[in-house]
Amino acid sequence: MNDFNFVLLYVESPKRSETFYADLLGRPAVESHPTFVMFTMSPGIMLGLWGREGVEPAANAPGGGEIAVRVDGNATLEARHADWRQRGLKIVQPPTDMDFGRTFVALDPDGHRLRVFAPAE
Repeated sequence: MNDFNFVLLYVESPKRSETFYADLLGRPAVESHPTFVMFTMSPGIMLGLWGREGVEPAANAPGGGEIAVRVDGNATLEARHADWRQRGLKIVQPPTDMDFGRTFVALDPDGHRLRVFAPAE
């Protein structure tokens, strides 16, 4: 198998999701069409947002995916949590200590989970 380099989420409205992720990531999409939007995440990793209605074969119900983002330290995690709450993201798990470290989970407009975590030291 080749290197993993693309995350694809099925969304109700690519335009709405483009606006959400552009604001959250602080950068514009590198590709934008009525049914598909793409962002560069880090070198070699892309995030695609594909309108569910045009997916072949048909996509499952929305909100079934999770993207996890590692941050350095609990202070960074708490700052990101405060920023996302202030932006109005729905937080479904507040900052919580788990066996792998501290984490919280927010939702995008389609219910996909956005997990932020700081690994245990």
